[in-house]
Amino acid sequence: MSKKNKNREMAEKAKKASAIDAKKNRFKSREELRTMVYAALFLALAFLLPFLTANNQQIATALSPMHIPAFLCGFICGPGWGAAMGFCAPLLRSVIVGMPPPPMAVCMAFELAVYGFAAGLMHRLLPKKIPFVYVSLVVSMLLGRIAFCLVGAKMLDNMAGKGFFVLLGQQFVNTWIGILIHLAIVPPIVLAVENYRKKNR
Repeated sequence: MSKKNKNREMAEKAKKASAIDAKKNRFKSREELRTMVYAALFLALAFLLPFLTANNQQIATALSPMHIPAFLCGFICGPGWGAAMGFCAPLLRSVIVGMPPPPMAVCMAFELAVYGFAAGLMHRLLPKKIPFVYVSLVVSMLLGRIAFCLVGAKMLDNMAGKGFFVLLGQQFVNTWIGILIHLAIVPPIVLAVENYRKKNR
C-alpha cells in the first residue's frame, strides 16, 4: 500500500472517530439538559403538591406529598440531583409560603435529601427491574426517616427526649397512608420514564 493511500486511510479513520465523538458529546449534552429539566420539574412539583393538602399539617404529614418528587428525582435524575432537589425544596417552600415552618423545613430538607440520594444511588447500583425499584424505594424511606429523626431530635420540641426507635416508629405510623401511596405510584412512574428514554435515544 502506498504512503498516499495510508495517509488517506488514516484521515478517514480520524474523521470517523471525530464524528463518533461529536455524536457522543451531543448525546451527553442532550441527556444533561433533559436531566436538568426533570430536576426543575420535580422541584416545582415539590412546591405545588402540598397545596393539595390545603397546607394542613396533619394531612400533609399523613400523605407526605413532598416525598414523591424527591424519590422520583433520585430515581430519574441520579443521586446528586436527588439530594440537591430534596434539600432545597422544603427550605425554598418555607421561605416563600411559610410552610413547612422553619424548624420542620430543616428536618425535612435532610430527610428529602437522603431520599433522593439513596433512591438514586441504589437505582444506579441495582438492576433496573421493578422488584429492585421497590427495594430501593423502601430502603430510601427507612434511611430518610432515620435522618429526619436524628435531626428532629435536636431541633423539634415535640421530638426532644424521646427514644430514637420510638421516634422512628412514629414516623412510619403517622405516614402509613403516604407510604402506601408512594409504593403504588413511584415505581410505575420510574419505569415509564425509563422506557420513554430508551425509545427516544
